[in-house]
Amino acid sequence: MKKIQYNSPVILTYVLLCCGVLLLDGITGGRTTNLCFCVYRSSMGDALTYVRLLGHVLGHADWQHFFNNVLYLLIVGPSVEEKYGSKNLLIAMLVTAFISGAAHMVLSPNAALLGASGIVFMLIFLASLSGMKKGGIPLTLILVAIFYLGQEIYSAIFISDSVSQITHIIGGICGTVLGFGMYHGKKG
Repeated sequence: MKKIQYNSPVILTYVLLCCGVLLLDGITGGRTTNLCFCVYRSSMGDALTYVRLLGHVLGHADWQHFFNNVLYLLIVGPSVEEKYGSKNLLIAMLVTAFISGAAHMVLSPNAALLGASGIVFMLIFLASLSGMKKGGIPLTLILVAIFYLGQEIYSAIFISDSVSQITHIIGGICGTVLGFGMYHGKKG
């Protein structure tokens, strides 16, 4: 009999934490999510502001929001974790969470942000760098940038919805910058 493998510890643990936060949200009537797992402009003197800067990527509005993000996490995440390593992926996730949270506080002062979509976009862009060769830019990265970022920029300008396109764009930028950085750090 084959054993079930915990093959992608960072991604699987992240998914479980997101699920736990959503369960806690239901138990507390949303209080824990509002307090710790969504980011919004608040006093820098409030210690929970710093928790929310990272914690917002664990919160989700509802089960549909959660499943939409988790499917991408589970499809793209394990191969990215295998390629870049668990430690590097965890660092990339924390950097992306902090930058997207801080940007949201500055750029959207009257709204709250939660969800894993910035992390998802970061993973998609990291994955698009697979097979990168010295001195080249992968065509997959260019196509992903055109299609994904192009769609997000269009949506940000022409569509009014509750989706934070800036978070997606920041996730993509973080994935690209961190991917090139990890590639050159490994090769140099």
